[in-house]
Order: sequence, then structure tokens, then C-alpha cells
Amino acid sequence: MKEILKQQRSENVEKEQKNVKNKIHISKKVIIGVVIILIAIYLIYTIYLLIKQPTDIFTLEEGNLYSDETDIGYIIRDEEVIQGENYKNGMEKIKTEGEKVSVNEAVFRYYTKNEESLKEKISQLDTQIQEAMSNETGLFTSDIKSLETQIDEKISGINTITDTTKLEEYKKEIDELITKKANIAGDLSPQGSYLKQLIEERKNYENELNSGAEYINSNKSGLVSYKVDGLENVLKPNEECFSTLTKEYLEKLDLKTGKIVPSSDESGKIVDNTYCYIATVTGTEEAKSAKVGDKIKVRLPSGTEVSAEITYTLKEDNGDMVLILKIERGVEELISYRKISFELIWWSETGLKVPNQAIVKDGDLAYVVRNRAGYLNKILVKVKKEGEKYSIVESYNTEELKELGFSSEEILSYKKISLYDEVILNPNLSKVQE
Repeated sequence: MKEILKQQRSENVEKEQKNVKNKIHISKKVIIGVVIILIAIYLIYTIYLLIKQPTDIFTLEEGNLYSDETDIGYIIRDEEVIQGENYKNGMEKIKTEGEKVSVNEAVFRYYTKNEESLKEKISQLDTQIQEAMSNETGLFTSDIKSLETQIDEKISGINTITDTTKLEEYKKEIDELITKKANIAGDLSPQGSYLKQLIEERKNYENELNSGAEYINSNKSGLVSYKVDGLENVLKPNEECFSTLTKEYLEKLDLKTGKIVPSSDESGKIVDNTYCYIATVTGTEEAKSAKVGDKIKVRLPSGTEVSAEITYTLKEDNGDMVLILKIERGVEELISYRKISFELIWWSETGLKVPNQAIVKDGDLAYVVRNRAGYLNKILVKVKKEGEKYSIVESYNTEELKELGFSSEEILSYKKISLYDEVILNPNLSKVQE
């Protein structure tokens, strides 16, 4: 009997121990589960803060704010076409595209009727003269040796030139050096010698070539251009022309935007590179309120930003505005074009850039809420320019605060906004310190 009771007690103890172990095991599982849930909640909250914070806080940086529009412009220049009588003969350019010239300076020349034949004869004589000179003795003066050195240098340097215009200049310089050398050799040769006869014959052909050529000189100082499109006397920089420039008139010119004007082989022109005009038609509100004398900016097709002045305005029946803009920089890059796409910048402002969501208006005053290490302060700011989404702001100076009616004590305690300050978006001013 005693043994049976003893066995029952032992079994009961084992059961209790097992129950305790099960309870401990269950408790551990519950604790671990709670910890995992807490960690998950913490991670979710942290991720939420990381996602939420960038839209709640904005760091002030230097930025630019502007109002612009893309328009089509027609180029109006002070330019004079130059052309001679023999324009059908073809032309040789003496001055290159974009080169500066003075009044009465030779720009180009027209070929003579027998030019190719005369040039061929001169070339053949040059070969004969070179052979004859190599057989002559006693002609190697210091002048000739100097010319030969220059000729050798030009010939060795010609292989490195890829620009066709410069290549033509090099060849011309070489021909001139060879001619000088031949003339010196001819003067040193005895009368009636074979070399002397060749050089005299060459001079005769050269005189015939030059006498038959028609040289065209510049009629004013400026830049040379061969981009002649026939509109030089149509789009003139004067009030009489400006008054005719309606949208319909400009469209009837039938010009392609951004097309480069082809070079002429019959004429050239001299362009005043100190200024030009851009005529444009626009119906924006800024254009409708624009006045003659207003200063704006223009961004050219190359990206160059230049100052411009409105010199003429014309309101059309449909409300669109014809504006004539004068620019004094970037003229050279527009010489090849008559119609361009460009950006008209009505205004631009640089400074501390802040989202409009961060600005709170109180009457005529504007405030932002600055966050520094968790401390929030209401900061008075001056809005220099307000755009659609952002504004450019700065702090008031002492004189401006006095004009606003602030006391000396208030001015002394005035907190200024500065670069890299953090401001709150959509702030609640009731929870912010003054």
C-alpha cells in the first residue's frame, strides 16, 4: 500500500514539474512574440518618419526663380548687301565669314572670264621658273634663302590643317612667297636670259588676271557675312519696318525655324555686330502688360543668356502682342539665322529658395517656422519674388524693420533666416515660439 502511495506522489510531482515547464515555455513564446511585435512597430514607425520627414522639413539653399516662355523670333539686323557687276562669274572670298572689316576694305572679288585658263598658264610657268632657277648659279642671296625657308615651313605645316578656309589662306601665302622669290631671281638674272623671259611672261598673265577681276569693298565697318537671304532690305531696324510686323506678315515670310541661311556665291554683306533685334508674337499676360523700355532677358538657342530691352510693342486684334526686343550681346551667333526658337525671361531672382507651403502670411507680413535641434521659431522673412511653387526670401535689415514699425527691442531680438536652415512645411503657428 505504502509503495502504491509513494508511486502516486512521484507521478504527481512529475506532472507538476511538467506543467511548470510548459507554462515557462508558453511564457517565453508570449514574451518573444511581444518583443517581435514591438520591434516591428518600432521599425514601421521609423520607416514612416523617414518617409514623412522630407515632406515636413525643407532645408534652405541658394536657388533661382524665374518666369519664362518659349517663343519664335525673327532676326532684324543693320546690314548692307554688297554686290558687283560681274556676280555671274563666281567669287573668291578675301575675308572669311564673321571677319571684321573697316570701310573700303576689300571683301571679295569676282573672277575674270578667262580666269581658269590664265591660272593654268601661270601654274605651268611657275613649274618652268622653279626648274630654271635650280639651274641658275649665283642667285642664292640672303633674301632668296629666307623666302625658301618660309616656303618650306609653310609646306610642312600645311599637312596639319583641316580647316578649308585656313588651308586656302596657307596656299595663297605659299604662292605669294614663290612669286616674291621668282621676282628677286628675275631681277638678278641677266637681261634676255631664259629665266628672265619666263618671269616677264608670268607677270603679263598675272596683270591680265588682276586687271580683269572686280574687287568688292566694304561700304561700312562691321562683320563680313555671305549668308544673304534677300530679307536684308525687308527686315530693317527702323520704326517704319517695325509697324508692319504683324503675326500674319511674319508668317507669310515662310521661314523655317532654326534653318541656317545658305552662303551666297554672288554677293556678301556687312553686318553691324553691336546690336540686333528680335521680333516675336506672344499672348501671355506678361506680354500684354509689357511696356517700351522694360528690361528683360533672352536665352538664345545656344543657351547664352543676354539682356534685352523692349523697344516696340503692337497689340493685335486678337489680343496677341508683337514685341521688338533689342540685344547688344550674342549678335554674332545669330548672323547665320533669320528665324529662331528662343526663351524670353520676364524676370529672375536668386536667393534662399523656399516652398510656398512653408510660408505663412499674416496681413502684409510673411513668416516661416525654423527647426533647430527640435526648437521651433517663428521667423519673419521678406519675400523677394513669389513663383507658382517656390519663393525667394531673405531677412529684413534694420532700416526695413523700422519702416515696418518694429521697436528697438524687437529689432534687437529679430531672428534672421540663413542658408541651410530647416523650415517646417504647413506649420501650425499656435505651437511655435515667437
